[in-house]
Amino acid sequence: MEISVSMKPVEKRDAANRHVWFEEQGWKTGPCSCQHPRPSPTLHDPPINPVRSSARRIFVARLALGCSLTLASVAWSQLHVTSDVQAALGRISADSLRKNVSFLASDLLEGRYTPSPGLEIAAEYIAAQFRRAGLEPAGDDGYFQTAAMVGVTPNLDGFEFLFESRKRSIRVPKENVERQGSGPVALTRASVVKVSGESVSAMAKRAPDQACGKVVLVTPGHPKPFPWGTLAQLRPALVVLVGDGLATGGQASVHLRYPSDAEPPWLLVQDAELLKAIDPVKPGPVEASITVRLAAPTERATRLRNVVALLPGSDAKLKDTYVLLTAHYDHVGGKGDQIRNGANDNASGTASIMEVAAAIAGLREKPKRSIVFAAFFGEERGEMGARHYGQHPLFPIERTVANINLEQVGRTDDSEGPQITRASLTGFDYSDVGQTFRRAGQQVGVKIFRHKKYSDSYFRLSDSPVFADLGIPAHTLWVTYDFPDYHRPGDTWDKLDYGNLEKITRAVALGVLTIANTPEPPRWNEANLTFAVGSMWPFVFNDETPKVYTTNAALWAAWTPLV
Repeated sequence: MEISVSMKPVEKRDAANRHVWFEEQGWKTGPCSCQHPRPSPTLHDPPINPVRSSARRIFVARLALGCSLTLASVAWSQLHVTSDVQAALGRISADSLRKNVSFLASDLLEGRYTPSPGLEIAAEYIAAQFRRAGLEPAGDDGYFQTAAMVGVTPNLDGFEFLFESRKRSIRVPKENVERQGSGPVALTRASVVKVSGESVSAMAKRAPDQACGKVVLVTPGHPKPFPWGTLAQLRPALVVLVGDGLATGGQASVHLRYPSDAEPPWLLVQDAELLKAIDPVKPGPVEASITVRLAAPTERATRLRNVVALLPGSDAKLKDTYVLLTAHYDHVGGKGDQIRNGANDNASGTASIMEVAAAIAGLREKPKRSIVFAAFFGEERGEMGARHYGQHPLFPIERTVANINLEQVGRTDDSEGPQITRASLTGFDYSDVGQTFRRAGQQVGVKIFRHKKYSDSYFRLSDSPVFADLGIPAHTLWVTYDFPDYHRPGDTWDKLDYGNLEKITRAVALGVLTIANTPEPPRWNEANLTFAVGSMWPFVFNDETPKVYTTNAALWAAWTPLV
């Protein structure tokens, strides 16, 4: 799995994994428009949507209430496991989980890359399981929430890229081009400016003519998340993202954007020699020139789909509030003997939400709140599906009381040792969801805990931060954070511990049911809330500089101007 800022520890990549290395360095936020003073957002830019202002108020209101409810939350989620619930938990089986994971992670689906035929097959399969369970379709097209996008494939016919300085000339071959944003571009000895490493506020103060019509070089040392909107306002002739990953061998990847997005021309190149030449250079004008010949890319309309289903609530007052259980169903693709099947990451999480859905749909007494089950596309390419849902929510954000996201829950062979009947929750003590799941786990023999190293540091990872940023208490449950075959062909279905996954899935089901049946919604715990406020995408400060606030006074100082 991957995210828009940074993801799991970066490892040395082989050719098949090379494009993943690039995204892990923070490149996955796509360029914004340079045609207007306020550029249109791309898929990976901070979304501008109608829930933005209300989301700020929701977050602050929930945070304030959380403080006053700290003592009350001790008794907030008292578990009452009825015989009906026990029967539902008993319907969760290792055999069923194995069947679903083995199909989703089969070679037939070729690693479920976004976009790919394998991803489409997976979406249809997940929808069929929701239909079989008797859940209501919740998308704009049956069980599907569709995102109409444009796939941009580089056109490298006649490609030329020459970097010239006093000391050296470097010609980048077309085999080193991985991704292209737009075009065509024809530049001869264009001036060069480097922006990576600069603070965002310094970039915002830069006069437009310092970058306008020039080539802007960006290296992995850039601020994270990278301020594409600010850069686009500088109107560069070309943006070149430079990495030192292994070359693609001419197999360039598809860039995705919305049809309405306007982008400056940009290239992603993997060239260690070019990176070595520019990496030591200070931000600002570079004593060098670049000559580029780049044809217009090939563009193709592409449809991507979240799979969303609803189990309606039974309580007259609470049925219009929602618990959101999510997992991403995509992975990083591959061909031949280099298919990265993504069994643990994240067929395991997807199979788990399907199993929970089927189990609790059979309850005689339905949950009081409604439960939404969502499988998202494109997490590996920057939380695409979750961000699309965040921009176009199918159910009101202000009535969504919690998001539980599942990630890598099938394997137990973590680098820290076997994780048997154990799982941890990101931001464990940031809201009272953590304690609810701790109690739920105890009921079924699973320890759900706060991981000392990763619960806080991984809070901004995977899809749940999209919903936390909208004010919803949102957390991701993990069994393994770091396992041997991460993003490699070895992540296959036969390496999962299905008996353990059965127990984990039962704990998830009970935790979700507890939230759904408790009149009081989960609350943020202000006393323990610690994260980079400035990195939360609906809430951008004037200088866009991430800040960390850990006290009530500081939080209110940060949030009050936004209310």
